[in-house]
Amino acid sequence: MQQSAGAPLPPSQGPGYGSGGWAHQGAQPGSQRPPVPSQPPAPQQPPGPHHMPAPHQPPGPHQPPGPHQPPGPGPGPAPAHAPHVPHGAPVPPQGPPAAPSSGDSTGHIKLPPGGPVPLPASPPAPGGGTGAATLAVLLIGPAGAGKTTVARHWAMSRRVPTAHISLDDVREWVCSGFADPQSGWNDHSEAQYRLARRTCGFAARNFLANSISCILDDAVFPDRPVVGLGGWKRHVGPGLLPVVLLPGLEIVLERNAERSGNRRLSDEEVASIHGRMAGWYGSGLPIIDNSKYDVETTARVLDDVLARSLTSPPSW
Repeated sequence: MQQSAGAPLPPSQGPGYGSGGWAHQGAQPGSQRPPVPSQPPAPQQPPGPHHMPAPHQPPGPHQPPGPHQPPGPGPGPAPAHAPHVPHGAPVPPQGPPAAPSSGDSTGHIKLPPGGPVPLPASPPAPGGGTGAATLAVLLIGPAGAGKTTVARHWAMSRRVPTAHISLDDVREWVCSGFADPQSGWNDHSEAQYRLARRTCGFAARNFLANSISCILDDAVFPDRPVVGLGGWKRHVGPGLLPVVLLPGLEIVLERNAERSGNRRLSDEEVASIHGRMAGWYGSGLPIIDNSKYDVETTARVLDDVLARSLTSPPSW
């Protein structure tokens, strides 16, 4: 029924009203009619929203509203999908909505936990190289040997998923409080190096557990087996394949001079590190002298060396 003209009614929460509280049929804006005194509703006018009984349930002492249908805030048609429940009957429980049956929806993907990497059992590829073998590689060498460049090129040139994990990149994740060894080797820089190695080993184990090969690069010294090579073996597993990249001293000095930032070392430091790396000769580990190789050739030689390691893993 059309409301009588006058002041707008207060907002109602019943059906037929929007979120802003405007009436379905109210006074037009700009009306200047005087207010009409309040009077009892006409007989044909239904009760207000606060005194309206439930739809299809006339009030009476002998028929209270059922528990399944409490009095609503206002008039409105009953939902078309609501089933009729007799008075006093238990309401059937409503289960959760059914999951979509389409197979294109994404959800939680459970990843296998990372564990120690075992010795690789894949034979070398028929055409040479590592082929599709899933393996973990540790590329060792002094500063300026080209470890990071060669490791990344080898990882990108493989036809199977392979990740490159650079120790220096992980070590430099520390922004505030970074312990730069160029400022002096101390307990803080030693602790951050060990933490970076453990983080790289954790990442390698997870990559390998999900069938992704990985190659790590680090300047591991032969005169510190517990911290260096032994630490990597503990972090990754016995299946780690170490290879030494050791060009001549003049080559590493030249390449180090092209560096910038905290990656560049003094010539004295480079010469000292290179001299300590010479201890890998006679250790049983494969050594690549890439003094006359470019990056692509070094990566191909590395792949051939790793293929031989698959057949006869080095003892370390």
